[in-house]
Amino acid sequence: MPPMPANRGPQGPSTVDKLKMGALMGGTVGVIIGFLYGTVSIFRYGPGPNGIFRTLSQYMLGSGATFGFFMSIGSVIRTDASPIAVEAFARAQRRPFIMPPRSDAYRSRNQ
Repeated sequence: MPPMPANRGPQGPSTVDKLKMGALMGGTVGVIIGFLYGTVSIFRYGPGPNGIFRTLSQYMLGSGATFGFFMSIGSVIRTDASPIAVEAFARAQRRPFIMPPRSDAYRSRNQ
């Protein structure tokens, strides 16, 4: 059995987690947009032969699926980074370490 990997600190979400989160956010936005667009469409053109609720649900489902699909793919592409870039970003976010001046080196140069 291989040894357990060393703990390197807190880990971020996995790619699958990012995909699910993007799909959920995009689906939510899509359902809201579909509700608004479907309501306006029903007021302007009428519900048609399917009735109000079925027509509105078709708008909401179609828009939610479309937004969810593209948002999930986009969130994975957007957040996918190389380990080198992630490490460089982490180093850039650290507090700077400033060393105090060495008094003996300062004296020897000025004498």
